[in-house]
Amino acid sequence: MISIDKENQITDDIMDKIVKGEIGTGEKLPSENELADKYRVPRMTVRHALLKLEERGYIYSKQGKGRYVKEAAIPIQLSLTGKISFTEKMNQLGFELKTSNIYCEKIDYDAEVYRILGTARGEAVFKIGRLRVINGEPIAIHNSYVSESSFPKIEEEGPAIQSMFSYYRKQGFKEFSSRQTMLSITFPTSKEQRLLSCKSMVPLIKVESDCIDAESKQILEHTKILYRSDKFKYDITMD
Repeated sequence: MISIDKENQITDDIMDKIVKGEIGTGEKLPSENELADKYRVPRMTVRHALLKLEERGYIYSKQGKGRYVKEAAIPIQLSLTGKISFTEKMNQLGFELKTSNIYCEKIDYDAEVYRILGTARGEAVFKIGRLRVINGEPIAIHNSYVSESSFPKIEEEGPAIQSMFSYYRKQGFKEFSSRQTMLSITFPTSKEQRLLSCKSMVPLIKVESDCIDAESKQILEHTKILYRSDKFKYDITMD
């Protein structure tokens, strides 16, 4: 019989050792049998505890070889002011960034998004999604909500967009700002798990903000970005 208390104790104990660096990056964990002997529990209790750590993104399995501590998180600097694009920021920092447009789709009526964009209910709003990959690792899904009334060709041109800032500049906008930025935590859907190559219990950092034309104060888009928290750590800046 599996003891939930023992399972949680093992999970917390190993997680604490990883966080403190007592078990190093890339280090192999003791086998299930060794941990079962150490904690004096059935092997199945240990297995469940280790599966929790995998779901949380602390360890990974190599078939036939055992479980290992994941590599150290990559530090990423994020700016929350909306004055510079993600693409520009990553290029400035020297990261190998790849972006792919994963969808451009008309959304169902969303009262909050429509209110932010100042769009009437009968008008179309499109969601343009881009997957960001840094050094070969998926880091984020960027979703931009754009009104067709502001950009009449967005349905046609949206599937080719990789950088919204570049797109806006082609439309004659030059400088950008943002209003209040909201941060929260969510968990990935099955589709987001596939895109981000992460487990269901890995928390995602959700950043919501707007992109505004600095000169006219027109709201160009509402943005929702999902960042992985297991392989990246973030230095939040206001530049």
